[in-house]
Amino acid sequence: MSLSPLDLLRLTCISLSGNLLRSALTTVGVFMGVAAVSATLQVGNISRAVIDEQLAKQEAPQVKIFMWDGLGLKLEDMEFLRQRLKGIQAISASNGFYFEGGKVVFQAEEAEPEMIAVSQDYLLTSGRQLMGGRFFSPTDFADYRPVVVIDELLATKLFKGDAEPVGKRIYAARRPYIIVGVMESKEGSFGKPRGEMLVSMSVYKAITGSQRIDSISVRPYNLKDIKGMEKQAKKLLKQRFPKAEVNTWNNVKKILEQQEILELASQGLLAVGVISLLVGGVGIANITIAAVMERTPEIGLRRAIGATQRDILLQFILEAVILSLAGGIAAIVTVHGLTVVVADVFKLPYKFDSNTAALALGSALAVGVGAGFLPALRASQLDPVKALRQG
Repeated sequence: MSLSPLDLLRLTCISLSGNLLRSALTTVGVFMGVAAVSATLQVGNISRAVIDEQLAKQEAPQVKIFMWDGLGLKLEDMEFLRQRLKGIQAISASNGFYFEGGKVVFQAEEAEPEMIAVSQDYLLTSGRQLMGGRFFSPTDFADYRPVVVIDELLATKLFKGDAEPVGKRIYAARRPYIIVGVMESKEGSFGKPRGEMLVSMSVYKAITGSQRIDSISVRPYNLKDIKGMEKQAKKLLKQRFPKAEVNTWNNVKKILEQQEILELASQGLLAVGVISLLVGGVGIANITIAAVMERTPEIGLRRAIGATQRDILLQFILEAVILSLAGGIAAIVTVHGLTVVVADVFKLPYKFDSNTAALALGSALAVGVGAGFLPALRASQLDPVKALRQG
């Protein structure tokens, strides 16, 4: 006749409390292993959150392409790359330029923003979001309309939050421009933003008479493809212009380097955590083997009065589960508390991740049950008569 679950749990607790020191030391072993694994997972989560924050502050990951020689880049080169590069999400061209004095005026307010001429897909390439109005339409490009898109920072400088920028007329080099859209501000490649004013590439050509473009920007679908895309773009343009000096760079190089370092560090920490967890598993195996040897007469007596092999097996496995849960839960709570303190001190993004906790606790249970299973199975298969004789 099998024991009820409550009776089985009561017997297991009595058995563990019979040798508190050994049970406590085994729990500590599990605690150390789960703490190491949990801390490693938290480091990885915080690292990814930090990288995501850095990416959110700047423009979307993209490759910038320049060509410093007499030929320069043209819009035809952008189309050439569009047709040949793989994994492109968007591609656009841009020119930085300055009006006389470099100032933009609205009534009595002045500002000195970055002035950039852009092609049609600039917003998609840069990852910018429109906060109001619209972007340049194909008609704006075709008809050379004197319209501009400004960012939030420039809107704040010119309008002080008292007026809706869209539809207002501003002046640059004494030329009037109508604001048709306001986009979000982002950190630029050379530091904090100081305001931006975009004009269409066609208006820029009409003003300057130049067909050249300063740079082509290419945005990949996947961040991991950006290095390969950079090499591919450079190779294609070198084939197109064998004598030209083609230069490329991506705006996430430092972030990618940080990501690689953090991944290596996380892998190293995870290896230490796994080893610590296995050491805890060895402790559980040892305590189970010792318990089986010490309690052989007890096992024989229980078998003689009706306990089944399943009862004996489940009791020893339950002991391993309880020790694993105790050490694992204590480790997760401790690591969470320490992480909250560290994140608060260093202003790091952190929130409790139930999936991470479940993974750490699940690994502890898997190791604990796995380590205790064979000794428990051996205990359940003891011959009752021989076990009683050993008493």
